[in-house]
Amino acid sequence: MYMAYGWPQVIPLELPNFPSTQQIVYMKVVNRLLLVVSPTHLELWSSSQHRVRLGKYKRDADSIRREGENLQAVWSPDTKLIAVLTSSFYLHIFKVQITEKKILIGGKQPTGLCLANISLLLSEQVPFANKNLTVSPFPWVKWGKKLNSLKKTFSSIAKARASVVLILALSLIFCFSSLDDRSNIICDNKHMLIGLSDGSLYNISWKGEFCGAFFLDVLLNDNSGANNFSRHLSNGLTSMGTQDVLGSNPVNHVITQNSAVIQLEFSITLRLLFVLFSDGELMVCSLSKKGLKHVESIKVERKLASRDIVCSSVAPEQQMLAVGTRKGVVELYDLADSASYIRTVSLSDWGYSVEDTGAVNCIAWTPDNSAFAVGWKLRGLTVWSLSGCRLMSTIRQIGLGSVSSPVVKPNQDFKYEPMMGGTSLMHWDEYGYRLYAIEERSSERIIAFSFGKCCLNRGVSGTTYVRQVIYGEDRLLVVQSEDTDELKILHINLPVSYISQNWPVLHVAASRDGMYLAVAGLHGLILYDIRLKRWRVFGDVTQEQQIQCRGLLWLGKIVVVCNYVDSTNTYELLFYPRYHLDQSSLLCRKPLVTKPMVMDVYQDYLLVTYRPFDVHIYHVKLSGELSPSSTPDLQLSTVRELSIMTAKSHPAAMRFIPDQLPRDILRSDSPSPSDLLSQEPVRCLILRMNGDLSLLDLDDGRERELTDSVELFWVTCGQSEEKTNLIEEVSWLDYGHRGMQVWYPSLGDDAFKQEDFLQLDPELEFDREVYPLGLLPNAGVVVGVSQRMSFSACTEFPCFEPSPQAQTILHCLLRHLLQRDKREEALRLAQLSAEKPHFSHCLEWLLFTVFDAEISRPNSTKNQAAVAIQVTSLLEKTCDLIRNFPEYYDVVVSVARKTDGRHWADLFSAAGRSTELFEECFQRRWYRTAACYILVIAKLEGPAVSQYCALRLLQATLDESLYELAGELVRFLLRSGREYEPANTDSEGLSPRFLGYFLFPSSFRKQPQDAKSSSFKEQNAHVASVKSILESHASYLMSGKELAKLVAFVKGTQFDLVEYLQRERYGSARLENFASGLEMIGQKLQMGTLQSRLDAEFLLAHMCSVKFKEWIVVLATLLRRSEVLFDLFRHDFRLWKAYSITIQAHPAFSEYHDLLEALEGQLSSTVAAEETMS
Repeated sequence: MYMAYGWPQVIPLELPNFPSTQQIVYMKVVNRLLLVVSPTHLELWSSSQHRVRLGKYKRDADSIRREGENLQAVWSPDTKLIAVLTSSFYLHIFKVQITEKKILIGGKQPTGLCLANISLLLSEQVPFANKNLTVSPFPWVKWGKKLNSLKKTFSSIAKARASVVLILALSLIFCFSSLDDRSNIICDNKHMLIGLSDGSLYNISWKGEFCGAFFLDVLLNDNSGANNFSRHLSNGLTSMGTQDVLGSNPVNHVITQNSAVIQLEFSITLRLLFVLFSDGELMVCSLSKKGLKHVESIKVERKLASRDIVCSSVAPEQQMLAVGTRKGVVELYDLADSASYIRTVSLSDWGYSVEDTGAVNCIAWTPDNSAFAVGWKLRGLTVWSLSGCRLMSTIRQIGLGSVSSPVVKPNQDFKYEPMMGGTSLMHWDEYGYRLYAIEERSSERIIAFSFGKCCLNRGVSGTTYVRQVIYGEDRLLVVQSEDTDELKILHINLPVSYISQNWPVLHVAASRDGMYLAVAGLHGLILYDIRLKRWRVFGDVTQEQQIQCRGLLWLGKIVVVCNYVDSTNTYELLFYPRYHLDQSSLLCRKPLVTKPMVMDVYQDYLLVTYRPFDVHIYHVKLSGELSPSSTPDLQLSTVRELSIMTAKSHPAAMRFIPDQLPRDILRSDSPSPSDLLSQEPVRCLILRMNGDLSLLDLDDGRERELTDSVELFWVTCGQSEEKTNLIEEVSWLDYGHRGMQVWYPSLGDDAFKQEDFLQLDPELEFDREVYPLGLLPNAGVVVGVSQRMSFSACTEFPCFEPSPQAQTILHCLLRHLLQRDKREEALRLAQLSAEKPHFSHCLEWLLFTVFDAEISRPNSTKNQAAVAIQVTSLLEKTCDLIRNFPEYYDVVVSVARKTDGRHWADLFSAAGRSTELFEECFQRRWYRTAACYILVIAKLEGPAVSQYCALRLLQATLDESLYELAGELVRFLLRSGREYEPANTDSEGLSPRFLGYFLFPSSFRKQPQDAKSSSFKEQNAHVASVKSILESHASYLMSGKELAKLVAFVKGTQFDLVEYLQRERYGSARLENFASGLEMIGQKLQMGTLQSRLDAEFLLAHMCSVKFKEWIVVLATLLRRSEVLFDLFRHDFRLWKAYSITIQAHPAFSEYHDLLEALEGQLSSTVAAEETMS
């Protein structure tokens, strides 16, 4: 799969000379060459490691004036010829010739690039053209003048033919004036087809021979009604013929289209021609092996009458058709299944509609057809996987379900967003490392996006799932998974000496333990040691150049290379030891029958599959020690050959499935685990190109279909002998349109049982921005990657950054074991995972999914389950499992808070009584967890019990200085006190006031004399008990002068400090004398820190509000607030004298002498001013 990385690069283009439109006409990448056709010139660039312009052809002003601007273009498959049709209907054919003039860019390594010559071979008017015609749209009222002009031109032609020619000429005028950016010309090696506005197609050879026009003859004779998605034309279909409009025998029954042909697409592999008309109708036509030359073989097979289609693109490998619509969405159709509808992908889930992006303007499939890029008319470009995962997008992310409008406002600055004005054209390079795109209404540059490909198990290259690698054209992006709390991407650049000569990277495979990486470019092979961070290369460059790698595998410590021998056009397997890359160390050379399609390795067994479906299995026997000091010998023996006849799609990946036995058998004395693991696999898993997943029995050749719409899978059973492997109970996992699916082994009749856990756990699925790469078996998580963009003011475009994500699956494994009543195995698996990250999260989701399934069952099912009392429910098993871990109390209450309170009784009937769980947390001093049970207790046990527990917890949290938690309890108690009115007041009822007195007798020992004031009498007894607890704690803090805690207490509980100070002025808040108070409070507050000064300011403000002079003087002195002291002393000189004497008399207060002098000066000047006034 493809992920964007790095900053987009800009390829500058030469500006055209006064064109009528600022739009690139054509762009395509073939054989490391990039062709760009603008209205006035052609440019040929290198699309290899070095992007430089190789040549250009610029038309002069006279040619443009006489023959018109370039309007449409097409490039021959062999890249030797370019055909351009101008706005005045001139056909230009150019020849591209690579010269021997080498290009030197700099550096020690040569680039291998040469200049190119583009020369004009043919310039000729099409037979129906007229030099006075233009490509601008003509109003209907002006048709008469044009018709007269055309009649004079064709006076030498018979009247019957001239009328047909006039119609064709006008067809071309209106066709090309409405083409926008879509290609209306397709070609093969010998011929071209041009779509006209009357629905006909015109055939021209590359030699400049005009073969005439023909219509698609479509006669429908079915009364079943129109199908908006797919229509079969087998019933009542007339044979589609070709009619040369200049011929002498026109066929009268030809049915023409009233709408113009706006896009043509041709798949040589599928031999299918796609014709899109301006009314949104898309026709799928078949061709013979003879190609476009014999147009009589073109037959309409089916039609998609969506009426909204504006562009299309076909994926030959997947046999899939993507169509873009006016609604801004892309619809996928399966060509192998009668063009049946598959799914729709759009940006609607990301908050963007067609008003934001416009209609789909272009679609481009990756070279391997595993993903496709979509460009919109108004804004943006996005890359999707087949399953609908959004891999990359230039549009800024606003978040799923965001309420903010994504509509671009004129005053917003979006200059850093690529393709902000829409996407006109785009094309992938032949390797899929670059996506070249051109903005709408732009002719000055091409924007190239860099992509890396995820290292997955497909084709002839295999890799372990424990090492997640993304490889770019010249680097590796490796996921650092040592700490799964924070996964990181590590960029590893390949050695310049290797990649400069063998660009680009083609194959990457990781060893079974993930510690070694094998990398192959155009030639040769290099190895990377992740521990030592060192590369190992061939010492002999000649040997390196003899290797053309077509696939890589790891066989223990041996690298298996599928090599293509160019001289003999054959394939072979090369076995190199990990410690030495050299011909002298080659262990074995195995010639292959033909080009392999799929390869895999397990233990000592090697699987090679050829087309159409021939499976060969070899046994690898290694004699001797595999070390530099010995001479090991490796031999291959064929153990199995199968030739399977099937009409299904070709395999994309095949993996051995070892026999999966329970762990208790593997732990027994006989047989030994090593013997079991070395047994020959008798089954393998097949993933076909169309996404079908099946299981093949290698003994009898039977194939069992499992599921479809799968993109990739990981075989997990039998892959690791480590005791900490958490996924050994799983047979394999797969990912596709349905999300992630887990497959478990079964000892019953059904050998394998599938569980789609993402449908059971909707909150846990990989969202459609995260694509899974592999597994971490020791952590029980799936590792995926998503796109992130970082913006910088110094760059025009953002930097695309792949961001790794971790998704745990431990809860699914535990639930599976509990469902099979394997409690001991589930407990051992959980104990192995107890120290892993996200363990508490896994337990929570385990309980949540089980409980959610329990309450979602119909009532009849619940009643049946209630009858079978002797059978322990899955919910009870889950609670019994989690009860073995200290996270149990947190997990239970967290699940309760995530579910409806109406179902709490069912949960706590299995988990335990809520008051007992609260009491356990209270005794363990887990006060935060205990507080979460208060609401549950109020629901299940009643308000009185919950208030009783809350009062106990409030006192405990105050004693522990947990003031934020205490504040939450206070708010709960005050709210419940207002809502709850006791139904009776007899002696059996325990009022909250009585409970508080009984529980906290110390809280009522030092009550102020006016505690029974009118304000207290107005409150009920419950609220009064809460106030008493708070005031008792405030008195405790004030008596000990714990001022920092007092401030935190007031802020956390919203305690009314002003009222308290007014009442306790001569009580706990009283200062004995100024000197001792200043010294003690200074030591308590530690004024050297910012937080202490803020606390002092907070207290000073409250003291000023109640005019508490003793405290004001102390706090203002500590804060050196001279203005506060001055305002106080100017009205009380007796206080000033006492203050001055005290400061001067105590040596400990010498630091305040400067403050004293400043105050004395201010007061003296004030006294002098007052005497002067008097």
